[in-house]
Amino acid sequence: MSEEILSGCDPGKIFSQFEIDAEFISHEHLKVGHINDTFLVEAQSYRGRDRFIFQRINRFVFRQPEKLMANFEKITRHIRSKLEKMPGRNPERETLNLVGTKSGRSFHLTDEGDYWRAYRFVGDCHIVNVAARPEQAFEAGRAFGCFQRLLADLPAISLHETIPFFHHTPRRLARLKEALAKDPCGRADEAKEAVSFALEREEIAPVVTGALDRGIIPLRIAHNDTKINNILFDNQTEKAVCIIDLDTTMPGSALYDFGDMVRTTTSLTAEDEEDVSKVELEMDMFRALAEGYLEETRDFLTDREADLLVFSGQLLTYTIGLRFLTDYLEGDVYFRTNRSGQNLDRARTQFALIKSMEKKEREMEACIRSLRRS
Repeated sequence: MSEEILSGCDPGKIFSQFEIDAEFISHEHLKVGHINDTFLVEAQSYRGRDRFIFQRINRFVFRQPEKLMANFEKITRHIRSKLEKMPGRNPERETLNLVGTKSGRSFHLTDEGDYWRAYRFVGDCHIVNVAARPEQAFEAGRAFGCFQRLLADLPAISLHETIPFFHHTPRRLARLKEALAKDPCGRADEAKEAVSFALEREEIAPVVTGALDRGIIPLRIAHNDTKINNILFDNQTEKAVCIIDLDTTMPGSALYDFGDMVRTTTSLTAEDEEDVSKVELEMDMFRALAEGYLEETRDFLTDREADLLVFSGQLLTYTIGLRFLTDYLEGDVYFRTNRSGQNLDRARTQFALIKSMEKKEREMEACIRSLRRS
């Protein structure tokens, strides 16, 4: 472990602040995710080797870590309490289990102002970075649908908003217009086609936020980052086991989660594909995703939410496309890039996927209707 990564922190000292009846042995930096620093820690107890995940929360992304941890604790405890009452379920593997500190809190605050948390490692699992088969799409839909179902009776207003207006499409559109007007890097001409696409579809921006504001659809707890690599899959069965990366779980809409699954699971091309002619929504992936999702959610989703499932794929793809395009215009200040023009390619890929969704909208709607009747 480099001193740069640890920023002067002694991992053994951090470990000693948590209520763990074991002796610290070793730590390994895990290069997963782009926000928090994540470490796999091994310890020796009377039971043998134990493993834990330790994370240092990124204070620049999450400005109120204590509220984030209040959410994390409430969510995981609620899910665990539900799983404990369900025959055949395993709360040790099917939700993250926080380890408290010796002071009784869910996190440790260092003298340097760093927030650390720990939870038990879920073993015999792996992460799938990209869905390659309908069976994986089905499991993704089922897993996030189950996550929503287990939290459906927890009032959304009881959680804090960890990143304000995260999926608020009208605000994302307004930010794009501001960047376009200022054009600080002189990139507007290069992005002209993508900008035109975005502005031509601005009427879709307020559909979900407006429905939430008017009470047409309910405010629910949403994960808000439903990429398939936020699921742990069992090594033996290949079934989805546990949802991870809960930091953006907060009040929102069930449509945000389904829409982002459609965006990230139904196309086999890379997010920054330069040849947009290759970008297409795969109906077999969409069908499997929707089947898994509705298997878990059909009993609590409202008719209006179900009616907007197909649209939500377009909306979330549009929203992230706005973010990529805005970042390109502003000089690539938010999303990491590895080459010139990557954020513009990302935006173009999102918009190409929307075009494919628009062409297949009736087929997708028919698929949802059929699944809802079954």
